[in-house]
Amino acid sequence: MTTGSTTAIPGGLGWDLAVVAGCYQARLQSALEGTPGGLRGFQVLSTVVHFDPPNQQALGAHLGIDRTVLTYLIDELAEAGDVERVPDPADRRARKVVATKAGRQRLAACEEQVAAAESGMLAGLEPADASLLRTLLHRLAGQAHQPASGSNPCAAMDTV
Repeated sequence: MTTGSTTAIPGGLGWDLAVVAGCYQARLQSALEGTPGGLRGFQVLSTVVHFDPPNQQALGAHLGIDRTVLTYLIDELAEAGDVERVPDPADRRARKVVATKAGRQRLAACEEQVAAAESGMLAGLEPADASLLRTLLHRLAGQAHQPASGSNPCAAMDTV
């Protein structure tokens, strides 16, 4: 469906995003084969390490993952020895998810695989264009991601 024109067609952004998201997901699923929870497990582990959410509810809100699905992902990561649940210091009734030493090691290995997959996906762009794309997408995602509103960016992509 590609054309030589760069003119914006209403609805074209959705098609472009869906194609890129599908390609990205396929590449990462392949790169992360064997990782507990696959791509979503990687996202949970990465968020736990890099953003240190205060509790399981905040983790789910950040990722836009339903709490039931999140529970299964955390269970899978915990069974693999990558994370553990500890009481939230601010609220003993809540649980905080923390990475274990093994989880941090797995994340480091996964990040190398993800970086290679992302580089391969962006290889058709000039380095400055790839950097600009990342910057603009990050800015757009930051504006679109509203965990407090109850919106789920992952569910939105399922309908595109």
